[in-house]
Parts: sequence; structure tokens; C-alpha cells
Amino acid sequence: MPRLLFFSRLYITGLFLSCYIAMKKNLFFICSATFLLFLLYAAAELFLPVQKTQRNMEIEIPKGTTFRQAVALLHHEKLLRDTRIFLLAARLSGTDRKIRAGFYSLWSGMSPLEILKVLLKGKIIEYEVKVLEGDSLTEIADAFARAGIISAEEFMELARDHDHLEYHGISAPSVEGYIFPDTYMIPKGMDAEDALNTMIRRMREKYTEKLTARTQDLGMTENQVLTLASIIEKEAVIDSERSVISAVYHNRLRKNMMLQADPTSIYGVKSSKEKITLNDLKRKTPYNTYRIKGLPPGPIASPGLKSIVAALYPENVPYLYFVAQDDRSHRFAESEEEHAENVRLYRTRKQEMKNAPTEGSNAPPSS
Repeated sequence: MPRLLFFSRLYITGLFLSCYIAMKKNLFFICSATFLLFLLYAAAELFLPVQKTQRNMEIEIPKGTTFRQAVALLHHEKLLRDTRIFLLAARLSGTDRKIRAGFYSLWSGMSPLEILKVLLKGKIIEYEVKVLEGDSLTEIADAFARAGIISAEEFMELARDHDHLEYHGISAPSVEGYIFPDTYMIPKGMDAEDALNTMIRRMREKYTEKLTARTQDLGMTENQVLTLASIIEKEAVIDSERSVISAVYHNRLRKNMMLQADPTSIYGVKSSKEKITLNDLKRKTPYNTYRIKGLPPGPIASPGLKSIVAALYPENVPYLYFVAQDDRSHRFAESEEEHAENVRLYRTRKQEMKNAPTEGSNAPPSS
């Protein structure tokens, strides 16, 4: 009897073990099949576009929007089907931790995975605004207007706004000269004031502590340095001459002489691309250094770093005058008599070129 009981128990145990192994195999196959179906579903959700059309859509993600809120917005625009799959993919890629605010250019026929890649890269719509060395506020205002950020008139009004100038500690009639020459990518929808603030901050970044210390050593203010640098920027073409031209103006300031810088005579009157005439030099304006002593009340253009450094580190030369040559270089002089001779030689050469068969080139008036 005990032996029969033993074999009975052994049989029952074997039976249960066989059932367990069979159930475990079935469960494995069920789980594997379920997981495979999930992967196929997820792949279809991520790789297949929701819409069959191919139209451009601009989707704005406002500031402060969470990734989950952005996904809800995309679902509302019928660009996503299953938001849970999209959120899972975003979490695995790390996209859900941050999202860049702005306008996104998407196509209705994009797959959710393609949209995820756009969000991951933060590829928002941006406008390129180029500020060249020597550009004036008028030219920068036109660049803003062309980009559709703000009208030229509204930009000029903002550039002269007293509260805005005070906020940045600018002691000048406008932000002229405080915008650093560079290529700026302005996100669509960015407030024009924020865009302008970015450009002013760039100038302050370039105006390092070392340059600030040098400014104080010279007994000058930031506004005076930028004003002088802007004049150098408009006068100099050859880099090696910047510090020499700077020396001419520093020497004149020390001797209480008028700067007589040609570009200042037309500032706020006409484009610097136009020819400067004798009447321009005689015109009375707050900026015309043929009519006022010392520096103008503010810069006349956006100076580059080379001109700023030149304004702070003038060459140790005694020159007080210079006149432009046909190759855009300058001839420098210490005395008025020497300068007059340089001007005479320039005019003689110009007359000879005019009378020659080949056409001569125009050069700006002497300084």
C-alpha cells in the first residue's frame, strides 16, 4: 500500500510539472506574441503619417508649454494618432524633458517619428538678420523690416525709446553703435525688443573687462569709445590703418581741434553710400564734426571689434590729418602744409586720370 501511494504521488507531481512546463511555454508564446504585436502597432503609429495630404503647417509652441501639452496640441492638429506611443518614444529619446518654444514648420504628411526628430532638434522657424560692420540704425531697421519682424518705423522708435536706453545704461540718443555686427537668427514670434536686447548684449559681451579697464585708463566713457570706433569704422578700409586713423582723432581731441570727420557730416541726413559734398560739410547738425568740437553725442554706425580696439589703442604717431587715396588707403600728415600738399597731389592725380582714356575712380573728400 505505501508503495502504491508513493507512485501515485510521483505520478501526480509529474503531471503537475508537465502542466506547469506547458503553461510556461504557452505564457512565453502569448507574451512574445503580445510584445510583437505591440512593436508592430508602435511602428505603424510612428512611421505611418496620420494624413495623406502634403500641406505646410506652422505650429506654435508657446513659451512655458510642457512637452505633454505640446503633444496634445499636435494631436489636436491631427498630426498624431496615439499620443501614448508618441510620449513613450519621446521619453526613450529624452525629448520629453525639454521642448523649444517657437514656430515649427511641419508637413501634414509627416510621420510622427519625423515630427519627433524636428522637436528633438528644436528646428523652429528663424529669420536671418545680418548686421554688417559700419551699418547704421537705418540699415538695421530695414533688415528687421525685410525679415518681417517689425516695421522700420517701429524699429527706429524702439531704438530711440528713453526707457529702453536707460534699461541698458546707454548714454546716447539711440542704440546706434551698441548693436554688435554679426549674423543673428531671430525666432519667428520673438518680440522685436527681445531681439534688439540680444544684439546689445552681444556688444557688451565683446566689450570685455580688459577693454572696460582700458576705457577707464584713457579717461573715456563707453559711449565716447563706441562713437570714436564708429567713425574709424566708416573711415578705415585697410585694417592696418585703423589704429593710425584713431591716433589722428586722439591727437586732435588732445589739441582741442575739430575732428572734421567726413562721415559725421551726413549722419541722419542721407545714406553713407551717397557722395559727400561741400554743402554737407557746412551743414549744421549735432553730429557734424566740421561744425562741432569734440565727439558727436553718440555713434554714427555699428563698429566692429577691430575698430573698438583701435579706438582704445591708437598708434603712437604725431599725425593730425589724412586724405584718401584711389586704392582706399590714406596718406597721413603731421602739419597742415604737408596735408595740403597731399590733397594737391591727390587732386592732380585724379585730374590726370580723368583726362586719361581710362575712366578714373571716385574717392571720398579729404579729412
